[in-house]
Amino acid sequence: MATYSAQSKFCRPEEDPFLLLDRASRSIEQLLRRDLPLRRTWSEQPYGEEEITLLEEEVLPAIAQCLARIDAIDSALSAAGEELYRQELLAAAQKRRVLLPGEVALI
Repeated sequence: MATYSAQSKFCRPEEDPFLLLDRASRSIEQLLRRDLPLRRTWSEQPYGEEEITLLEEEVLPAIAQCLARIDAIDSALSAAGEELYRQELLAAAQKRRVLLPGEVALI
């Protein structure tokens, strides 16, 4: 497992709530596909047909919708970051550009 410095601007994977949500969703789907009892730590009674139907029809689609929205938000943030970086590079290049005689700097 990779180690992360205390000064990293990124969180560790186990601290990312949406990564955890994605893993949880996949785990639930795997359990349902394998047709195993879905047990909880607080109850001896595993989920029955009604609870499993709610998971399949309501909970898992809601998680998928949440994760899709997070992907859209992340994509927008990434695009904005790339545009800012491009603008910074352009500004730095313009500052380094030597003006030829008769040219006026556009600031």
